[in-house]
Amino acid sequence: MGKSLMVQGTASNVGKSIITAGILRVLKEDGYNVAPFKSQNMALNSYITKEGLEMGRAQVVQAEAAGKDPEVLMNPVLLKPSTDKKAQVIVMGKVFKNMSAVEYHDFKVQLKDKVLDAYKALEDKNDFVVIEGAGSPAEINLRDKDIVNMGMAELSDSPVILVGDIDKGGVFASIYGTIMLLDPSERSRIKGVVINKFRGDKSILQSGLDMLEDLTGVPVIGVVPYSDLQIEDEDSLTSRFKKNVSQEGKINVEILYLPHVSNFTDFNIFETQEDVNVRYVMRGETFDNPDIIIIPGSKNTIEDLIYLKNSGLSDEIIRQCRKGTVIFGVCGGYQILGNTIKDPYKTESLVDEINGLGILDIDTVFEKEKTTTQVEGEVVFAGENMKSLEGLKVSGYEIHMGITKHGQSAKEFLKFTNSLGQNIDILDGAVNEEGNVFGTYLHGVFDSLEFTRSLLNLIRERKGMDSVESSVKSFKDFKEREYDKLAKLIRENIDMDKVYEIMKGE
Repeated sequence: MGKSLMVQGTASNVGKSIITAGILRVLKEDGYNVAPFKSQNMALNSYITKEGLEMGRAQVVQAEAAGKDPEVLMNPVLLKPSTDKKAQVIVMGKVFKNMSAVEYHDFKVQLKDKVLDAYKALEDKNDFVVIEGAGSPAEINLRDKDIVNMGMAELSDSPVILVGDIDKGGVFASIYGTIMLLDPSERSRIKGVVINKFRGDKSILQSGLDMLEDLTGVPVIGVVPYSDLQIEDEDSLTSRFKKNVSQEGKINVEILYLPHVSNFTDFNIFETQEDVNVRYVMRGETFDNPDIIIIPGSKNTIEDLIYLKNSGLSDEIIRQCRKGTVIFGVCGGYQILGNTIKDPYKTESLVDEINGLGILDIDTVFEKEKTTTQVEGEVVFAGENMKSLEGLKVSGYEIHMGITKHGQSAKEFLKFTNSLGQNIDILDGAVNEEGNVFGTYLHGVFDSLEFTRSLLNLIRERKGMDSVESSVKSFKDFKEREYDKLAKLIRENIDMDKVYEIMKGE
C-alpha cells in the first residue's frame, strides 16, 4: 500500500490546490507513481472523464501534474451550487440529488464508506497519494461530520501540511488560530507549515517564522513566492477576474461573469495568446469594446438569464449582435442565446418557461437526466464570414441537462464523430444565418488550438491586421511546461527532504 500526505489550508483560496499539484509534480519527476485525492469538492468547474463521469477540475489539474488520466476516484463527491442554499450532489461521478446545505450536512456521514473505498483504491495502486482538504480544518461547527479535512486525515491516517496565504495579511494569526482550534490529536497530525503567495524579501519574515514555530511546535517548511504561473484556478475566488480594459492592437475577448458561472476554465486558452486581451464583465459593468463576447456555462441558466435582462446586458448583447460582433455561447450560454428555455421538471429553478435573447433560432427544454460524455468532432457550418473554420477538428466534453432543437434559420455548428471511444454522427450547436452568433454544448471547444487560432485570425482580418501564428503549439504542451515550472517553484521554496520525511513517517 502507498503512503499519503494531506495538504490543508487556513481558509479557502490560500493555494492548497496549486501546492498539492506542485508536490505531485515533484514526486512524479522523482520517479514515483502518484495520484491526487479530494474527498469532497465544491466547485462549478467540472470535467467529464473517459468513462463519462463528472469530477472537479482541481483534481484534473492535479492528475495532469502527476502524469495521470483523471478518474472519478480522485474526487468521489462533487457539490455544484445552484443557489445560495442548494447544491447538486454528485457521488462517484453521477448526480445523486439536489440538497440544501442542512440536508447535505446531515447526509454526508453516509458517504464515509464511499470516500474511504475510493481513497483505498488509489492508495493500493500508487506509491503516494496527496490529499487536498477544503476550506479550513478549524470550522469547528462542521467538525462532527467532517469528511474532507481532519475527518479525512483520520480516515486515511495522513500527516498534514498546513498552508497559509500571506498575500491576504494576517498569516501568522490565521496559522496559529487554525492550529489552536484543533483538538490535541488533530494538532499532532500537522507536521509542517507552508506560507504561500509571499512578495518581498524572505529575511524580513524570519523572526515571525521563528516565533510561529516556538508557539505552535510545528516547523515552517516553506515560503512560496507569489507567481504568475498559468495554471487553472479552482473556484471563482480567482484573481483572473480583476478589472481589465480593452486594448488597441489586440483582440478583445469579453466574457460575461454570470452569478452562477460554471467552467470558466473553458477560456484559459485565450490567456496564452499574445494578441488577445481577456476581460470578465462583472456585476454592475457593461461591455467595453469587444471583438468577441462569450456567454459561459451556468449552473442556473434561467436565473442567469434573468440577471442579464434585469441588468440591461441582454439588450447590449443584442445591440452588439446587430453590429456584427461575434457572440459565442457555451452550454448554458448557448441556451441563453435562443428563443425559449423551458424547465418542466424544475431542474434548475421554479420558472416554467422564459424567453431567451432570441439571437439564435433554437429552443431548449431541461430534462431529468444529465448528458456527460467526452466527444470529438468537427465544424460543419460557420457562416459566410467564418467559412474557413469549416472542417477544423474540435474536442472536449458535454455536461448539460438541456435538449436543444433548431428552428429554420439556425444551422448546425458541429458534428460529433466520437463519444467515449465510440463512433457517432451527432450534430451539435448552432450558427445564425449572418455567421456571427455561435452556440455549442462542447466544453473545451477553444482548447482545440487550430480552431481558436483560426477564429482569432479571422477577427484580425476584420480589424485590418495580419494573421499570426500562436507561440503555443498545443494547449497540452503549454500546460506541461507550466507544471514543470511549478515543480521548480516547489523545489526551490519548500524543503522537499522534509516533505519526504513527513510522508514516510520518519
